[in-house]
Amino acid sequence: MISRYAPKDVAALFSDVARFDTMLEVELLAAEGLAHIGVIPSDDARILRARRPIIDEEFVAAVDERELITNHDTAAFVDIVQSRIGMPEGAWIHYGLTSSDVVDTALCTTLTKAADIAIEEVRALRDALTRRAAETIDWPITGRTHGMHAEPTTYGAKFALFALQANRDLERMTKARAAIAVGKLSGAVGTFSNIDPAVEDYVCEHLGLTPVPATQVIARDRHAELLYACAAVGTTMEQVALEIRHLARTEVGEAEEPFGKGQKGSSAMPHKRNPVLSERLCGLARVLRGYLVAGLEDVALWHERDISHSSVERVVLPDALQLTVYMLRKATGLVDGLVLHPQRALENLEVHSLGLVYSQSVLLALVESGLSRDDAYRIVQAAARRAIETRTPFRSVIDDDEQVTLSSDQLDVAFDAQRMLVHRGRFLEALTWWQPA
Repeated sequence: MISRYAPKDVAALFSDVARFDTMLEVELLAAEGLAHIGVIPSDDARILRARRPIIDEEFVAAVDERELITNHDTAAFVDIVQSRIGMPEGAWIHYGLTSSDVVDTALCTTLTKAADIAIEEVRALRDALTRRAAETIDWPITGRTHGMHAEPTTYGAKFALFALQANRDLERMTKARAAIAVGKLSGAVGTFSNIDPAVEDYVCEHLGLTPVPATQVIARDRHAELLYACAAVGTTMEQVALEIRHLARTEVGEAEEPFGKGQKGSSAMPHKRNPVLSERLCGLARVLRGYLVAGLEDVALWHERDISHSSVERVVLPDALQLTVYMLRKATGLVDGLVLHPQRALENLEVHSLGLVYSQSVLLALVESGLSRDDAYRIVQAAARRAIETRTPFRSVIDDDEQVTLSSDQLDVAFDAQRMLVHRGRFLEALTWWQPA
């Protein structure tokens, strides 16, 4: 991941130093597990731990240099670890294991830690959306379908629906975290041919993982599930950002991104305040979905394993987790700082829409007065078209229509936005995690 989109805490988890450090911990725990069941001397296991090499950039460089000879990254790692620990005790490193035992278990350990960070950030986004929902549940705004004025809704209803979706993302991410928090140390094709299952149990217990049956590799649908959780929350952020972009258009003007002191919206036009963060989130969501496709392609491997997934995962897994956390932090800040213009929203609802957002209410009032639905629909439809063509308020057109026999009081009720929004509190009731102040 390029540094622009790489949060330091998540990027650190996927660094070569961290990767080798986690792999070494798996190796040392495996040796201790072997000692625990009496396969190797306990004193040797203690010596391995005491001589644990320092994993730093110099160690990484040594492994890279060794790989030029072995043409096998895990073998190079084992060689360097054994040389740093020394013999004869170093010979117990990687005893009975295959590369994927160490690499997959270490990778799942790292992905679990990254998922923990992502989970907290999804929760932060959900809670930001929840706060804005509670704050703005009473603020009317034009609801739009197909991009056209439809009927009144509220800012809070929009935020509440986004919050509900983010909460589903939280559930998905939590479930994906559980799916990836697994480990295996079961040998070449997963049959424990040269390693006792007790070692797998020992290592996984100390790493906070669940041991699972496997071939030579842990099943990749687990990794794909995590990538789906990332892609799903990315799409939620895209949906929020896309709504902001629409509401920020000059012709709408109902919301705008926060604009910092000294910020420039355009290098050429000083008046511009472009929704650049929302556009960035929409663009990056496409990248996350691309990672998911690659992850799904990795699920089907030859027989007990091949290596076609490995090169893909070196790119998509670190990048996806880093990008997800980056986007979540940006999206939460965007939601918290979003500037709303409720007065402009009222103008759009009552004035610029010509009151056409009340057409269904007039239709239903006419049905209640005794007209058939089709007759009432045709009357209202024709009146709406006259209002649009003459740019005349819909209420005035209705008042002048001889086919409309509704009283002034009946029309007042039909053209009352608050009546239409009386059940808006139901949106907040759905936010079961929210506790009103």
